[in-house]
Amino acid sequence: EIEVIAAFLPQQMGEEELTTFVSALVTELGASGMKDMGRVMGEANKRLAGKAEGKMVANVVKNLLTS
Repeated sequence: EIEVIAAFLPQQMGEEELTTFVSALVTELGASGMKDMGRVMGEANKRLAGKAEGKMVANVVKNLLTS
């Protein structure tokens, strides 16, 4: 049953692909620090809907904004 259901779910992004996506989004939005995390997360969640786990997205956003 799980295999049948999984076939209909959207493909999840890998960490490398997610990092590339979020990095481009940070640049596009002009985000420059943790003060912009909410704005980046909001837009990322809209664009990624179902393609990446929220916790993973948050970790990538946080790492990029603090580096």
